Amino acid sequence: MILSCLLSPVWVRIGYNATMSTDKTQTITVDGVTLTLVVERKRIKNINARLRDTTLSISAPLNLPQATLDQAIPDLARRLVRRVRARQINAEENALDLARRVAERFPTKPIVAEVQFVTTQEARWGSYSSGSRTIRLNAALREMPRWVLEAVVAHELAHVFHQNHGPEFWKLLRRVCPEVDRADAFLAGVSWLGHRWDSLPPIERALLTRASGYIDDADGAADDRD
Repeated sequence: MILSCLLSPVWVRIGYNATMSTDKTQTITVDGVTLTLVVERKRIKNINARLRDTTLSISAPLNLPQATLDQAIPDLARRLVRRVRARQINAEENALDLARRVAERFPTKPIVAEVQFVTTQEARWGSYSSGSRTIRLNAALREMPRWVLEAVVAHELAHVFHQNHGPEFWKLLRRVCPEVDRADAFLAGVSWLGHRWDSLPPIERALLTRASGYIDDADGAADDRD
């Protein structure tokens, strides 16, 4: 279970001013993680949430409308689960060494002080702060092939020298990372599948989990054609 390594509780406070009724225990599933949900009404002004292992404890104002609480809980649960996952990933992966090795490929070596896998960066694969010299990477990259991760890091570091995606940017990026076009195609496929997975019919989903990684099967297996 991805939450088992959490050593201390994680707290979030949301600024609602309202109030309402009773305690109850149930479960909630967010991002594929099932949590035991404990909701307690108290004489407080804000909604408080604490995640310890697989138990999400919610304290809510007495008079807060149930509909407002029901809407807030999944959001709180997702934020806390993703925060824990980010901590776990960053503890396991020494991405700073990888990023510095990529930086050494540039004619002028860009400075990388820190690399963080984050779960709050949903629309982008990576970013680089010239102020803090920090690369932030979408946590989903942690499970992808290393050459894809290196391509994203190289892409962000290339922006140190070229802010836009003009010809000079791509010339530099392809020089330091020849796999970048392959990585772009890989990430485009991942993004396409991620956006459509839930809407795909069950048979198509099953087929995709068994499909070869290449158009022309590298193992030379015979086609199953009718």
